[in-house]
Amino acid sequence: MRILITGVPGWLGGRFLEILIKGFENEGPINDWKIRCLALDAIDLSFINNLSQYKKIEVILGDITKKDTLKNAVKDIDIIFHIVGIIHPKKIKELYQVNTLGTLNLISEAFYAGVKRFIHISSNSVAGTNLKRHILMKEEDEPMPYLNYGLSKYYAECIVKGFQESGKIETVILRPCWFYGPNQPKRQTKFFKMIQKGNPIVFGNGLNFRSMSYVDNTILAMILAVETKEAVGQTYWIADSRPYTTLEIYQTVAELLEVKNFKPKFLPNFSSEIFLMADKLFQSLGIYQTEIHVAGEMNKDIACSIDKARLELGYEPKIELREGMRRSIEWCRKQGLL
Repeated sequence: MRILITGVPGWLGGRFLEILIKGFENEGPINDWKIRCLALDAIDLSFINNLSQYKKIEVILGDITKKDTLKNAVKDIDIIFHIVGIIHPKKIKELYQVNTLGTLNLISEAFYAGVKRFIHISSNSVAGTNLKRHILMKEEDEPMPYLNYGLSKYYAECIVKGFQESGKIETVILRPCWFYGPNQPKRQTKFFKMIQKGNPIVFGNGLNFRSMSYVDNTILAMILAVETKEAVGQTYWIADSRPYTTLEIYQTVAELLEVKNFKPKFLPNFSSEIFLMADKLFQSLGIYQTEIHVAGEMNKDIACSIDKARLELGYEPKIELREGMRRSIEWCRKQGLL
């Protein structure tokens, strides 16, 4: 089978490629798929080149925001894993250019090229936040996109579903949550360093729930989405087996980092709501500020049920918070980041 991956060497895309070639526990390739990657011309390809010593990887240069650059990428492809996306842009319009228009461009070309299945990596932001803390979000819930990022991913989901419903191409939509794991970007390392100092900020009492998605768990779901016939036309929440409280996440990382005097700074809930108001104002002006955006959502409950993925995909996440964070920290230390 011939596959195309977008989003390499990004966090999830890079780890996906690594696992396809080396296996989940470095046990060797998990299948005989022929791999092609779509990469921007300006991207450093050393990560892909290093993996090419184990298995041949074809690289096609292109840009999902420029439809005329995609024809060669989708030619003779059976399955597309559409991973690439932008979360923290410089300007709001970039969210729609990449997440929405980029998805339309790619799936359109995939249809014309006769691609069989399109695996679309979406986001928890499509659904927004939990209406009640102890009621987990499910796939059948009405979408409530969270600000512009959520809206850009929601529009992308609508596009993918439209192609499925018209019979043009088989699709599967996966909604991972807060990523963690090897190959993490600077923002996740910054999070670790904040906890390492011993006094990270917690908005509210820290008991709000967050679903998290260890990258290898997400990749397991991606593979199952290809192998499972019943997955066609479906949307699945993909996360660890249970949500964690913000305090549990922070304390787990602190313990693994061996923080001696861990004393979080608790700020009242309304302070996060003030950041959310500021975020909405800036975004209405086309401006995106990462720190303000993150502060505005850190007191929210964003937790989902993975029951549907378990039942229909046979998805059973193997890695939980402590082990996943241990591996994340170990990777950071090997890279000299911590």
